[in-house]
Amino acid sequence: MQTSATPQTDPPVTLALARYLVDARYEDLPPAVIHEASRGLLNWMGCALGAARHETVQAVLDAHAPFFGPPQAQIAGRAQRADILHAALVNGIGSHVLDFDDTHYRAVHPSAPVVPAILALAEWKRHSGRELVHAYVLGVEAEIRIALSVFPEHYDRGWHITGTAGVFGAAAAAGKLLGLDETRMAWALGIAATQSAGLREMFGSMCKSLHPGKAAQNGLSAALMAQSGYTSSTRALEAKRGFGQVMSSRFDPSVITTGLGESYELLKNMYKPFACGLVQHAAIDACLQLRREYGLAPEDIEAVHATVGPLVMELTAKPEPRTGLEGKFSVYHALAAALVYGAAGETQFGTAAVLDPRVVALRRRVTAELDPAMRKLEGRVSIVLKDGRRLDRHVPEALGTLARPMSDADLEEKFRNLAGDLLPAAQATRLARACWDVARLPDAGEVARLAAGPG
Repeated sequence: MQTSATPQTDPPVTLALARYLVDARYEDLPPAVIHEASRGLLNWMGCALGAARHETVQAVLDAHAPFFGPPQAQIAGRAQRADILHAALVNGIGSHVLDFDDTHYRAVHPSAPVVPAILALAEWKRHSGRELVHAYVLGVEAEIRIALSVFPEHYDRGWHITGTAGVFGAAAAAGKLLGLDETRMAWALGIAATQSAGLREMFGSMCKSLHPGKAAQNGLSAALMAQSGYTSSTRALEAKRGFGQVMSSRFDPSVITTGLGESYELLKNMYKPFACGLVQHAAIDACLQLRREYGLAPEDIEAVHATVGPLVMELTAKPEPRTGLEGKFSVYHALAAALVYGAAGETQFGTAAVLDPRVVALRRRVTAELDPAMRKLEGRVSIVLKDGRRLDRHVPEALGTLARPMSDADLEEKFRNLAGDLLPAAQATRLARACWDVARLPDAGEVARLAAGPG
């Protein structure tokens, strides 16, 4: 519903959320939520390590390293340390740039804005793993509820909701670690609100990953400023000129507060087996299944036709990608690469793969058609072979969705694949174990320090 309430009758959503965040107790978290936090942390860490040598991360380091403050926090996969605000920025960018990070089933990549902020703060202030987990769960809860209060209209306008909502998650999570009271938590949310940003026009460029990076940095800064007495409106979410009314044509404040503490959005998190937008995954899955079952080679294939849901054509329809980042937003590249290589990991979405003549030739024989009746994560592929045969595969739910979740073993294998070229096997094993056991660690900074790279 579009709210049109006067200031006198607006529900006090910002203060209600702040009160919940302040009063929430770790002891009330269900075991399944605590375990999901470990899964999310492991997946986040793998993505950050996998991108540690990415040109995007190198570029931001080249630009910002001269201005790093005291070495308070670890940059994942590098030898460098930085002040917590810069560490949050770099780790937020790195954990999202591969487009391999987690995705809530409706909206938002939840971990990329939240984990970098609280991992840096926890390492600096030596918070326990239990405190880190609680802050993580609450930050994700805040960002997703705020996102869903304006979704999909806010997203349809062109806002990248991971950035715009993620800053609230980072502020809420950092505020919890800092022990903010209700008023200061509301200030933190307000300081975050006025820094809410991220444009979908940036998809396919380095700048997409800046959104969670800045959300992490700005959310952390918001909490620190609020702790120091920096004030803001305490009605930043619901006011006439606040986030919900200004940045969306529809705002339902009840989504933010209804059922707080009764259900947890982290349990609706999904993890990607393929390094690109989740909406393409069912069609990729179909191609990989057919390739494996029929022993297909690129030279066998005459044409590939995909029938997909609306978001595939809206988000991932770049016909001739030129870089790896553009390739992540090209269903034509994604299907061709899956059929050429038999995989769809980060290597298959690197610039070398995008420019591979075999992939280029095949993707020009890939077509995609919108079926409005298809669900968001559904796909159908038909492959016509040069011998005249036609192979069809329908995937109603891609691997990694809530209906076909990645197991703990799947996530650890993904982590090891991403970390394997960077960390020695023994270090990767210790880091994985620290992520699984994070709630029992007396110092959550152990997770960050184990992620230090060779250079």
